[in-house]
This record gives sequence, C-alpha cells and structure tokens, in this order.
Amino acid sequence: MTPDPRYPIGPADLPTAPLSAAQRQPYLDQLAQLPARLTEAARRVGGQRLELPYRAGGWSGRQVIHHLADSHLNAYCRVRLALTENNPAIRPYDEAAWAELPDVAATPITVSLSLLESLHARWLVLLNHLDDAQWQRTFLHPESRRTFTLDQVLALYAWHGQHHLAHVELLG
Repeated sequence: MTPDPRYPIGPADLPTAPLSAAQRQPYLDQLAQLPARLTEAARRVGGQRLELPYRAGGWSGRQVIHHLADSHLNAYCRVRLALTENNPAIRPYDEAAWAELPDVAATPITVSLSLLESLHARWLVLLNHLDDAQWQRTFLHPESRRTFTLDQVLALYAWHGQHHLAHVELLG
C-alpha cells in the first residue's frame, strides 16, 4: 500500500497528559532544526520543481514553504496569548485562501525561509524558558471547539513542520 501523500508522516499524535522536560525535548529539537532542514530540502528540489504541487490537488512547494511561515507565526502569537490571557479564543484563518494571496507567488521563498529561521529562534527562546505550569496554559480553537495546552501545541507544530517538510521532499 502506498502512503497517503496528504499525510506522508502520518497524522499528528498529541499528548493527552502533561509532558516532562525530557519528553518535550525531541519536539523542541524538531522546531529548532526545521528552518535548516526546510532550506536544504528546497535547495535539493530546486526552483522549478518547487512550483509544482506535491500531489494532485495539493499546494506547490512554494505555497507549502510560505504556509509554514504563516502558520508558525500564527502559532507563536497564539502561544504568547495563552501565556498572557486566561484560555483565550484564538483567531482562525483560512489557510487555503492565504496560500492564494498574491504575495505567495511574488515573494521569493528565501524570505519565508529567513522568517522561519528568525521566528523559530525567538519562539524557542520563549519555549525553553517556560516552567511546567506554563506548559499547561491553554487556548481555545473556536472552529474545532477544542482547548489545547501548550504541551499539545508544541507537539502539533513540531509535527506540522515535519509534515510539510515531507511534502517538499516529495517534490525531489
């Protein structure tokens, strides 16, 4: 059986109990390594192939890279909201519509790769300074009507980065 190209690394598996510092470390490492790994994957794939979709009906490599910057920037802001407000309802956005905005086609991917590098550096400083109580702070996602702890957000966005990295690698 061929793996589903929509989920080349499988679905996200979020923790249901608080994580220990040792359990968080692999997720933090994945976030730290993502910008360099994505940059290297984009180099290997090359400019022309990044304009192709990674699957029929899927986004192009370019759209995936810009999406990662958009999504992780939103996640960083959501983490900060959860740390400074009591279970805030975050603002969802239409990812598919964002992927079609004119800046996605007009902006070199190096801009989003640089943004991801700087964003992850800043995000990791914040995450590495959280105490156990702060990791249990939450936000509400109004579309799914689900509350997420920051432990779950960490696991989700570590997965999200690897998920889309695999999409770019499918183009190679």
